[in-house]
Amino acid sequence: MRFERASGILLHPTSLPGPYGIGDLGPAAYRWVDWLSSAGCKLWQVLPLGPTGYGDSPYQCFSAFAGNPYLISPELLLEQGLLSAGDFTDMPDWDTGQVDFGALYHWKPSLLEKAYQCFSSDPLAAHDDPSTSASTGSAQRLRAGFEYFRADNAAWLDDYAVFMAIKEAHGGGPWQDWPEALRRRDPAALAEIRKSLKDAILRFTFFQFLFFNQWNALRDHAHQKELRIIGDIPIFVAMDSSDVWSHPDLFCLDADGRPTVVAGVPPDYFSPTGQLWGNPLYRWGVHKSSGYAWWLERLRFTLATVDIVRIDHFRGFAGYWEIPAGSPTAETGRWVPGPGADFFNAVMPALGGGGDERLPIIAEDLGVITPDVIALRDQFALPGMKVLQFAFSGPDNIFLPHHYPQNCVVYTGTHDNDTARGWYASAPEHEKDFARR
Repeated sequence: MRFERASGILLHPTSLPGPYGIGDLGPAAYRWVDWLSSAGCKLWQVLPLGPTGYGDSPYQCFSAFAGNPYLISPELLLEQGLLSAGDFTDMPDWDTGQVDFGALYHWKPSLLEKAYQCFSSDPLAAHDDPSTSASTGSAQRLRAGFEYFRADNAAWLDDYAVFMAIKEAHGGGPWQDWPEALRRRDPAALAEIRKSLKDAILRFTFFQFLFFNQWNALRDHAHQKELRIIGDIPIFVAMDSSDVWSHPDLFCLDADGRPTVVAGVPPDYFSPTGQLWGNPLYRWGVHKSSGYAWWLERLRFTLATVDIVRIDHFRGFAGYWEIPAGSPTAETGRWVPGPGADFFNAVMPALGGGGDERLPIIAEDLGVITPDVIALRDQFALPGMKVLQFAFSGPDNIFLPHHYPQNCVVYTGTHDNDTARGWYASAPEHEKDFARR
């Protein structure tokens, strides 16, 4: 990929306006893309789009591959004939000022369930109103598309759908608390689950089909408007995820499937006890022995849904902070070398990097960065990140624009920062004065 100078905006789709409790992939998203294009923007950064778990964080998802069903547009399902106007009679009176996740969790799954029941019915066009019903032809296309989607994504989709169905059947609890046979993925137990939870497995599969149908259509529209989409790969995955459950050998787990060490960052000026994230850490030796197959699959899949990826916590490839599981804080950790250049030497031929072509990757290199991280980033010509809100402490600050290298991506602020207006309202007066001057 060739990186050309361009501007854009970082905005997660949940922040888009809309009448259904949360920003989604429907008409407002298309209007947003049209506006970005009219403003001369060439980039839209979306952050992770995965199915969120406890705490609603897109950096703690049930899958590194799946999409978030809460982003599915009810309006587009209505147009497809998978929903009817009567399906919305129990919709909450949303506060349009913010997302109410609690109310959303009670309402939207039931709405998507109605779409699934319509899809599962025979014929598909279950509604009598011809203006909202899918025609026989469109129904057949939808079914054919669904079967193709299942086959094309079988490598991750089957495990994810089974994982979610079991989780639902056990009250949403983490997989470490499931019965031992399911924790250990006993073949007989899984065969029984595939029978007893067949409908739920198909339902979760269908939700993914809907999400990626809508997302791919929106991305196609963005490309028509000459916009590229920047996605996001958190370096670590959630402990309670289909990824860890289905690939326990790739993570530092004990015999019961519980982590022996977890991720975080050490104490610093901003956090005297560090940050204890709790994500399981990788067995990098096992990944290397497979040629980093799981990571390559993850990167390929993400780059099939976005155009560029930002790797969150890039420094973890050079070295990461390893904390014993059960520690109350991140103070007791130690630095452990990451896979380093060996990883990216495997990635480059797989993703087409080489010669004048760069890997379509942005390295999130913020925080306490050591020389080995900079060397790894620069060895593969990956653009790092600069944040303008950090810049105004003094004239030697590396975040001032005249100190930027050419190969970087500049943000007014990231998803961890306030808005520019919010920053200005709360910044010290001497920083505001410097910024004005």
